[in-house]
Amino acid sequence: MAGEKPITKHRNSQNGPELNKYFRVAIKTQANDLHLKVGQPPKLRLYGRLKDTTGEILTEARMEQLVFEILTPAQKQIFLEHGTLDFAHEIGEEDRFRINIFRQRGFISLAARRVSANVPPFQELHLPKTLETICDRAQGLVLVVGPTGCGKTTTIASMINYINHTRSCHIVTVEDPIEYLFVDAKAIVSQREIGIDVKDFEDALRYLMRQDPDVVFVGEMRDARTVTAGMRAAETGHLVFGTMHSANASQAIHRLLDLFPQEERNLTRQTLSLALTAIISQILLPCIKEEIDRIPALEILLANPAVRKLISDEREADLPSVIRSCQQEGMQDLTDNLCKLVKDGSIDPKDAYNYAPNKDELKMALKGIRTSTSGIL
Repeated sequence: MAGEKPITKHRNSQNGPELNKYFRVAIKTQANDLHLKVGQPPKLRLYGRLKDTTGEILTEARMEQLVFEILTPAQKQIFLEHGTLDFAHEIGEEDRFRINIFRQRGFISLAARRVSANVPPFQELHLPKTLETICDRAQGLVLVVGPTGCGKTTTIASMINYINHTRSCHIVTVEDPIEYLFVDAKAIVSQREIGIDVKDFEDALRYLMRQDPDVVFVGEMRDARTVTAGMRAAETGHLVFGTMHSANASQAIHRLLDLFPQEERNLTRQTLSLALTAIISQILLPCIKEEIDRIPALEILLANPAVRKLISDEREADLPSVIRSCQQEGMQDLTDNLCKLVKDGSIDPKDAYNYAPNKDELKMALKGIRTSTSGIL
């Protein structure tokens, strides 16, 4: 929506518009998303898949009635002019949805993402204690990486909420969209949503340091400007969190550097080697234990002197060897983690092999054999 102004939030009473009944079903079922489309019943996204509900088949007149009831006159005017609109809708004080309404084939459709106020702790997410140690760092860049839908945002939300409850500081997040709501505890948390609280990432990053943050979450590291802002903040005494789509720490470094022109990559590499604190690579696997749907498997890289030297010397291909040799420092090897999850009955061996970076290494690890880690420096 180029040229549009950020949309302010539209609050509602507990009873409120008729559309709230669909939102309450999404809340009750813990769905991630709600979709409304003419000619279809309402659909909910549960565990990554869209599911039909038993609700009515939506007509064009019904969609207009439901949608226009929750819009202010200004919002309705913007939608009619542009054919799309982003805004936030709240039910009570804790339940919030980030909504996009849009026209397709001349009809109105709605997609709503549920924003949860319940941020799960590390234990509930089955995350290791090492993440607490990372959160206790005063400064540095922390990357949480993995494929789409692997729980990166939830892991970072849990880390931010841990800081929120343990440190007196100012946490600033820049998100698109906000997926978890934080309630101020020991810290104060300022959440800025692109398109609602600020026009775009560029504007948000431009004024970030003027907001006196101690901890920063800048969302996805999607371009050189975002990475530069994150590294600069990390260098100047801030703890900075960001996400990337990559399979492991080595690939994350390659992808980060690829965001920059060739002539800038060497300087960026040296800056990264000093600014980096940790890279957490995460995947989610089906869990075979009762009452647990999915469980994470992680690779954790901590930036010790050996790691910094390898990054500086363009030897990030050797980082897996450092991870395996420094697990007593809190680092975690993905293959070893998969092996542990198989042995404690959390995941099926077939799933472990499907997600293993090297199936032969996992097979040997399950037999108690690990490859040598010597000679890496």
